[in-house]
Amino acid sequence: MKKLGIWLIICCCSIGSMQAQNPQKLGWIWGPSVGWQYQSGNFLKASGWGLFAPNDHQYIKMNVGANFTWMQDKTTVIPELGFTYYLSNSLVFPFVQAEVTPYTLTPKVGMSILSVLDLGVGYGFEMNTKKDFKPLKGWTGSVTLNIPLNFY
Repeated sequence: MKKLGIWLIICCCSIGSMQAQNPQKLGWIWGPSVGWQYQSGNFLKASGWGLFAPNDHQYIKMNVGANFTWMQDKTTVIPELGFTYYLSNSLVFPFVQAEVTPYTLTPKVGMSILSVLDLGVGYGFEMNTKKDFKPLKGWTGSVTLNIPLNFY
């Protein structure tokens, strides 16, 4: 778990340094996000993300964050890495997404309003069971607010 946290910090710093070196060439938009997800229980999601456009009609977002929950009389924090592929550049963006934690792999599909408000559904496949915690698997739904800090 400690190694995963260090790896996530390195990824965030790398994305930030790429933005600082040449923001116009890479075209990154970045910021924080907050959301709610249900997957065998309620989770508060908080993350940092970076989004870029490989062409005029598609967008790719990478995010690193944590899921916070209160289950079985204790607070639990689960790190998460996510990738989202937005399929359009209109008002409503359909998307496909993959999220991975130390315990689950969760593919999702959904709709986004300008990639600011994401509504997703998917299914979590259990990879590992957290000790003294219920299995995190099955159907999931989420709502996420992405807050962009830079536009150009």
